[in-house]
Amino acid sequence: MNWYLNFVRGYPFVSAMIQFAVLGTLGDLVSRRLSGSKESASVSLILTKMLVWAVLSIFIKVAFIGFEGFVNTLVLYRVLPVVFFENGFLNALARSLAMNLQFGVFLVLLHRLLDNVVERKRNWKKLDSAFLSLLWFWIPAHTVTFMLPKDYQIGLAALWSFMLGLLLSTFTRSNREVK
Repeated sequence: MNWYLNFVRGYPFVSAMIQFAVLGTLGDLVSRRLSGSKESASVSLILTKMLVWAVLSIFIKVAFIGFEGFVNTLVLYRVLPVVFFENGFLNALARSLAMNLQFGVFLVLLHRLLDNVVERKRNWKKLDSAFLSLLWFWIPAHTVTFMLPKDYQIGLAALWSFMLGLLLSTFTRSNREVK
């Protein structure tokens, strides 16, 4: 585990890029398979999706840093009470709410745009579901994430990306089976 912590501390952006490139892409591929897609993913598609996830991870890493400062500054200027700085859960919840309700919308749109470019499609379907995932999935997930030590946060966020892919493909598959 020391090698992981040393890598994350020494190369925070590179480690974020690798973790999201691997886990995010794996989530996309598993989701594709579980949702019943008959198309197999080419090597070039996989590599391009890995690049998309790596690019997204840079924005995510910056947001993790920035929204910690955002919440702390709100406390400093008495917009939020001091308890949001002192209480780990309330701080994590405030960071998660602020990040997902502001940055999350941008990230959903950017991710869909990059996926459309990569797959040469114009797929804006179910964007409302993607936005709703900010509320039912990402706010609770990032609240848990922000309660961890900083060195583990990006890794867990990348793992959450994989898990969301599994959940969404399961929902898609079960909706098809019901119809």
